[in-house]
Formats: sequence, structure tokens, C-alpha cells
Amino acid sequence: MSNIPTSLSGDSKGDDSVDTRELFARLIECEAGGEGEDGMKAVATVIMNRATVPYGEFARVSNGGDIRAIIEQAGQFVCMMTTVGGEYNPQNVYNITPSSESYEIADWAIDGNLFNPVANSLFFMNPYSARCPTYFPVGGIGVAFNRIGDHCFYVPTEKYAQT
Repeated sequence: MSNIPTSLSGDSKGDDSVDTRELFARLIECEAGGEGEDGMKAVATVIMNRATVPYGEFARVSNGGDIRAIIEQAGQFVCMMTTVGGEYNPQNVYNITPSSESYEIADWAIDGNLFNPVANSLFFMNPYSARCPTYFPVGGIGVAFNRIGDHCFYVPTEKYAQT
């Protein structure tokens, strides 16, 4: 396995000790547990792409590959939020028990594997419609690349480098 911290304490609620591998597995389960193996690998790949991209916002956040920093970056994953719009969010990583498949996919990603159908995507979203918006997020820093299940995946545009 890669050199990632395996025992970092705390979460946004501050009452648990969840290591990085488990937090990663919980996030995969929460964000893509209903999307099958391909959807779960696609989400895991985006997280690893963010942790290893050598430029832009995510390079600064990951500080050279800190997966946990990417997962815990504020405002990035609804599943990391215990409240959304002032309301309790029951679908958060602290309420999720990861499946064995989520752990296997977290390990697979940490070991350096990538899911080629999403290439170097840094962003994903569920548009809740049949079409993926051409650009995501706002500002045109990602352009639609592929769709896996309900999620659209976006590779960085040249604008991302200035983030």
C-alpha cells in the first residue's frame, strides 16, 4: 500500500477516530454504493486523481498526496456534511457502514489503480437528469468526459490550472 496515514483521529463531528482507509471506504459507499463496482471505482479514481494532480487547488489541498485532506476539504462531498441547508443530513459518512466491496475498492485505489473510463477526471456529480451539463463545476473548470451510472465525470479544463 501507499504511504498514507492509517490512524488519524476525528471527523467533522469530533467524536470518533476513523482512519483514512475507513473514511475513504465510507465515502465510496455513501457517494456511489448504489452505482455498482464501476461507479464505485470511478468515484475512488476521482478522489485519487485529486490527491495526485500536480497543479491547481487540489494539489495545494492534498499537499503532495494526502487523501484525507482531499476527502475532508470543505464543500466537496455532500456525504461529508452532517447538515445540508440547515437540515440534518442522515446520508453522511458517519452513519455509513462500508461494505467489504467499498473497502476493497478503497484499497485498490490506494494501491495506485485507476478506472480508465474516467481518465483524469477531478469532478463528478449526479445531474438527476438524462443529460450531463457540459461544464461542472461553475466557472468552466471541468468539462464533461463520461457518464457512469447516474454520475457525470469531468476532466479539468485549462481554467482549472488557475484555481
